[in-house]
Amino acid sequence: MDLEQAIRTRRTHKAYAPEAVDRETLDELFELARWAPNHHLTNPWRFRVLGPGALQRLKDASDDPIAAAKLDRAPTLVVVSAIRTPDDPVTDEEDVCAAAVAAYIVLLAAHDRGLAGYWRTPGVLRTPAGHAAVSVPEGERILGMLHLGHARQEPRVPDRAPLRDVVSYLD
Repeated sequence: MDLEQAIRTRRTHKAYAPEAVDRETLDELFELARWAPNHHLTNPWRFRVLGPGALQRLKDASDDPIAAAKLDRAPTLVVVSAIRTPDDPVTDEEDVCAAAVAAYIVLLAAHDRGLAGYWRTPGVLRTPAGHAAVSVPEGERILGMLHLGHARQEPRVPDRAPLRDVVSYLD
């Protein structure tokens, strides 16, 4: 699949087959993510693949049973975070953006390999208990969770804003 096709056809999936993504494939995805642009080569992204124990701790940390049940949607969950630089707000902002690009690279590369993905940030990941459940220390900001696996159904193609609504050419 070429890059343009990957960008135009990647979709958010919410229904997955039960087979987990194997470690070799995950490592390939993370290897590609390491090439995300990042100012001063800070490599701020961190990826945590949740095993059964971590998943259960995260569900236990949730105070919303419906939200906790949504964590079972995909067979492979990856928490994405960025190292914080609170003493340098510019670097901190750039590093969060770089980690977001790395997360998107994971989604595009997964799509290229025939996998489905979904980027979301469950409320529990915004709590100290959620951070502890997935071993994210103070000093890291969680950007979200990537759900990965094999799709069970095809999602609809979403409408996109017209180019004229999102682009301005300035003198």
